Amino acid sequence: MPVPSHRSKPGPPERRPLIAFAWLWVGAPLAYGVWELVRKAAQLFTG
Repeated sequence: MPVPSHRSKPGPPERRPLIAFAWLWVGAPLAYGVWELVRKAAQLFTG
């Protein structure tokens, strides 16, 4: 009786750089927009 081979499948490709780039692509403009919102809201309420 042959012994079954437990060779693992190759894992997913390394995507961490792509994920980091995607978060930066979305997060940087979002952070800038929130910063501008807070700055302009402060101007609106303080004169």
